[in-house]
Amino acid sequence: MTSIKLTHGEQRKSYVRKMFNSIARRYDLLNHLLSFGIDYLWRRKAIQQLNAGPDHLILDLATGTGDLAIETINKTEARVIGADISINMLKTGQTKSRRRQLQDRLNFVNGDGEQLPFGDAVFGGTVIAFGIRNMGHIDQALTEIHRVLKDSGQLIILEFSLPQVKFFQALYLFYFNHILPRVGRMISKDKEAYTYLPVSVSDFPSIGSFAHMIESAGFGEITYQKLLSGVAVIYKAHKNSE
Repeated sequence: MTSIKLTHGEQRKSYVRKMFNSIARRYDLLNHLLSFGIDYLWRRKAIQQLNAGPDHLILDLATGTGDLAIETINKTEARVIGADISINMLKTGQTKSRRRQLQDRLNFVNGDGEQLPFGDAVFGGTVIAFGIRNMGHIDQALTEIHRVLKDSGQLIILEFSLPQVKFFQALYLFYFNHILPRVGRMISKDKEAYTYLPVSVSDFPSIGSFAHMIESAGFGEITYQKLLSGVAVIYKAHKNSE
């Protein structure tokens, strides 16, 4: 297995941009294959937590190829802007949007999650699936999300976690550290992309620590829901009113 030492800040962002640009063409296939299709269900559960009407503009941050943005449009009447640091991922998302004729409700923007190209208090909600751990500075990304949200705007984050049940954790780590990287490398042709995934999950804060980071960024009413014994977690919060 390729050894990866994760960095933070600009080096991490540069690495993430390069990696996702490299695997963009096969990303959807690998995502659904390696998760056995359960990522669809997790995204659906996350969007079920979102309260969004026809007058709402929702930011899907780290949108990737737009799966969560499309799910948001399918399940709500809101308009969505998908932002991502990888231009190749966005190109795939744009193709999917055109195929589904969603251009009137879905737009894509190439942008850094720590320096969002939007004004203050623009969005009624922000959603992000499996992307917050890829930020160079997670606290800065949360601060930026807070800035672009309207008062009482919702934040929904779906992210991987480490299961706490020891037997299940052992199976999870075996799959993540041995099977997933090999299959990922074989299909994506990228030597490091699917080695990065388990390393980045292990590097991510615990559920309690991350909930505290969300609170420190100015959010309240923070709740979380564990999925599949804690393989993934849905965090929900609201921007505190000024």
